Amino acid sequence: MSGRLLLSLGAIFVAIVALLLSLASAWSRPLPLAPVPTVPLPLFWRPAWPFVRRLAPAAGRWISALQRERLHELLSRAGLDRAVAPEQLVAAQAVAAVVVGSIVLLGVGAGGVLSVWAAAPATVLGAMLPRIAMRERATRRRHAILRRLPHDLDLITLAVEAGLNLGAALGQAARHGPPGPLRDEWQRLLRDVRAGQPRHEALHALAARVGLPAISSMVAALLTAERQGASLAPILRAQAEQRRTERFLRAERLAMEAPVKMLFPLVVCIFPGTFAILLFPVVHQLLSEGVL
Repeated sequence: MSGRLLLSLGAIFVAIVALLLSLASAWSRPLPLAPVPTVPLPLFWRPAWPFVRRLAPAAGRWISALQRERLHELLSRAGLDRAVAPEQLVAAQAVAAVVVGSIVLLGVGAGGVLSVWAAAPATVLGAMLPRIAMRERATRRRHAILRRLPHDLDLITLAVEAGLNLGAALGQAARHGPPGPLRDEWQRLLRDVRAGQPRHEALHALAARVGLPAISSMVAALLTAERQGASLAPILRAQAEQRRTERFLRAERLAMEAPVKMLFPLVVCIFPGTFAILLFPVVHQLLSEGVL
C-alpha cells in the first residue's frame, strides 16, 4: 500500500472521528425548548429530526448573518420557515453528508467495487441534497401559487362585490379556496392580522415571504386603493384578468419550449433504436451477399 493512500485513509479516519466527537458533544448538551412546528415536516426529514435538533445549536455558530438571512429566505419560499430554522437546515446537511458518506464507505468495505475516493464526492453530494430539495420544493410551490392565484382573486372579487370588506373577503378565500400553498398563505395572513399585526404589514410580509412579482403587484395595488379610498372590486378584477393572461402566456411559452426539450431525448434515445431497426435488414442482406 502506497504512502499517499495511507495518508488519505488516515485523513479520512481523523475527519470521521472529529465529526463523531462533535456529534457526541452536541448530543450531550441539553436540548433547548422549541415550539412545536405548525407546518408538517417533509417525509424524509422526520427520521433524522432528533439528530438535526441536537446538532443545530452547534451548526448555528458557523452561520454568518448574511447566510442565515439567505437560508431563511429559502425556507420562506419553500413554506417551511415556521418548521425549520436556518441552523437546522445546515445541521440536516451535515447529517445527510454523514449518512451518504457512510453508505458509500460501507459499500466499499462490503463489495470492494467502489473506490475509496468516491466517499469524498458522495459526502459533498449528500451535504447538497437538503438544500436542493428545498429549492425544488420552493419551485413547485411557486408554480402552484401562480396557478391558483387567478381563481382566488376571482373569489375575493366576488366577495368584495357582495358587500364584504377586504378582511372578510380574504377569509372567504382562506376557507373556501382550493387546498394548496396559496390557501395556506391566506390563512397565515389572517392569523397574523388576528394576532395584532396591522393588515398592511401582514400583506407586505406575505409579498416578502412568497417572493413573486404577481403577489407584490397585487399587494401594492390593494394598499394603494385602501390609502386613496378607491373601490377594491375593479382593482381586484383587473388583477385577476392580468394574472390569468400571464398564466396563458406561460402555458404558451412552455408549449413552444417543449419541442426543444424533446430534441435531446429524441437524438439520444429514440433515433439510434429507430436507425438500428431500419438498417438491420439492409446490413443483414449485405452480409449474406458478401458485400460487407
